[in-house]
Amino acid sequence: MVILLTNDDGIQALGLRALYWALKEMGHRVEVVAPLTEQSAVGHAITIFSPLRVKVIKENGFKGIGISGTPVDCVKWALSFHFNQKPDLIISGINNGANVGIDVLYSGTVSAATEGALLEIPALAVSIDDFRPTNLTEEAKWVSDFISKICWENLNARTVLNLNFPNCGIRKARGIKVCPQTDVVYEDKYEKRKDPRGREYYWLFGDIPMSRVKTGTDRDLLSKGYVTLTPLKFELTDKELISNWSKWCKEVLT
Repeated sequence: MVILLTNDDGIQALGLRALYWALKEMGHRVEVVAPLTEQSAVGHAITIFSPLRVKVIKENGFKGIGISGTPVDCVKWALSFHFNQKPDLIISGINNGANVGIDVLYSGTVSAATEGALLEIPALAVSIDDFRPTNLTEEAKWVSDFISKICWENLNARTVLNLNFPNCGIRKARGIKVCPQTDVVYEDKYEKRKDPRGREYYWLFGDIPMSRVKTGTDRDLLSKGYVTLTPLKFELTDKELISNWSKWCKEVLT
């Protein structure tokens, strides 16, 4: 397969490098186009008010292209300039930190995969429920084996497969579960701090309250040690309301 590999943690990230070597070992042609710097939580942002800079990275047998932009910039640039024809698959990851529930709207990792899916290229987003992994070799090999077993041409158009690993290690994982997203959102908090000059600033943090997470959703199963797989389809129209609101507009606004 011809695979476009990207991420939002940057081209130097452990997860991307692990996937690169695992996919290459399986005989795939792997083309890396990833951000030069970390771009976590930028969502589906694109760069329109400044130029993109491109840098070829070659080191210790690794080869990739770094882009001075967002994950979606990387996919757009790669498909516009780097590939003569569409790749067979886009993989984004392995991301440091899970992407479950509402994370899929914030995540640069998922958004990079989504950009490919919108162009009807099979896409996989991969994350791990650990912000400081030290070795992702086993998870990368698992992904390489996983993609070889999927009949990608049967995947519904414009669908992203969102895969998350638990932080217990793949050998201790309890198996894989296909599951829906949790609908619980973060309880956000800002910590007020002061810089060395005494000026105030704020740092965002927060958690998904586990007491409100439904059994069988991605956050629940991931916390229980399962690998989770959630098919995502980015059709945001609330079709149930179209008829009601069309009737209301006709009665009230005309």
